[in-house]
Amino acid sequence: MTKRCGHVAIIGAPNAGKSTLVNALVGQKVAIVSPKAQTTRTRMLGVALSGETQIILVDTPGIFAAQRRFDRAMVAAAWDGAGDADMIALIVDGRAGAGPKVEKILEGLKDRPERKWLVLNKVDIAAKDKLLALTTKLTDKCAFEQIYYISAVTGDGLEEFKTALAYNMPEGEWHFPEDQVSDATERLIASEITREQLYLQLHEELPYASAVETEKYSEREDGSLEIHQQILVARPTQRAIVLGKGGARIKAIGEAARLELAKLMGVKVHLYLHVKVHAKWDEDRSLYRDIGLEWVE
Repeated sequence: MTKRCGHVAIIGAPNAGKSTLVNALVGQKVAIVSPKAQTTRTRMLGVALSGETQIILVDTPGIFAAQRRFDRAMVAAAWDGAGDADMIALIVDGRAGAGPKVEKILEGLKDRPERKWLVLNKVDIAAKDKLLALTTKLTDKCAFEQIYYISAVTGDGLEEFKTALAYNMPEGEWHFPEDQVSDATERLIASEITREQLYLQLHEELPYASAVETEKYSEREDGSLEIHQQILVARPTQRAIVLGKGGARIKAIGEAARLELAKLMGVKVHLYLHVKVHAKWDEDRSLYRDIGLEWVE
């Protein structure tokens, strides 16, 4: 059989379910997820296989009206991911509908030369009678080759969507070995897993005002991993929240992250966390580089 390989940019508004979809298509976790919007901060690749086809899924940050430099860099990463792709899949939350954020994406998408597919996600919890009206509204504003209705959580429609993606990929040799599921380094994965726990365990705006930096990542003689990370926050009051009473919160964050990392890496993990106040961490060029974002003016 002829081998095929291509890139599909997964774009959409924050919290549309893009990372959940990428994980489902790959068949294992390659991107962190949380109920909060803007969990994904940088462009990451997930590698899915379907027969003789390798589908390279470009998981991008949600596109929104960004103000601060860090947010603008995230949005730039999303559009850059679209520009490198053979196809763009716009993921829209079927329950939330087409709000201002989706409208803005459609405006930026309509004149792009790449092939474009529309994917309505979360159809398991969306009102069926509203999906048709939503589809009409979206297709009136942008021409899509194909339209799919899926639930990344339940798996509804996923097999049909994945098969169609594979069929539409160009002929060519695979870009990654068969057993590789992502292009992310282990250091970056470690930072992302801890950051996921910040989103899951902390409330309100604190996760957006924090970052995780892996300072040391090494293998011990017994094969286990030793990881040292610092959690960056902007203010002393935020540091107190991350630490929790008597250090209880950071202990819970570290324990959950350690268990998740051990599961992903397949070895015992020794994880050491500390919290540092860095008032302008989101203006630190080196941090942008470490997490895979381009500096923007």
